[in-house]
Amino acid sequence: MLNEIEIIAEQENVPKWERIGNEIVRTYELDDFPAAISFVERVADLSEAANHHPDIDIRYRKVRIALTTHDAGGLTKLDFSLAQEIDQAL
Repeated sequence: MLNEIEIIAEQENVPKWERIGNEIVRTYELDDFPAAISFVERVADLSEAANHHPDIDIRYRKVRIALTTHDAGGLTKLDFSLAQEIDQAL
């Protein structure tokens, strides 16, 4: 698990993600529902490759993704790395 200083440093690499407690969260707004589902499929592929799975909430064309490392009890480099990959997938 990262300490507070490390979390602040890592967040600079994913400025559109918001820290909420022990998670980093971002909501993406896509063009329509099929685009949202396609984006979630890309996120699923990245998540499987990283063996790290976010919480995903789909509301029509908005996709909310929350990342944390449950077994570490908080945020790790894995969360920030996957957040960067997800941003690049958009």
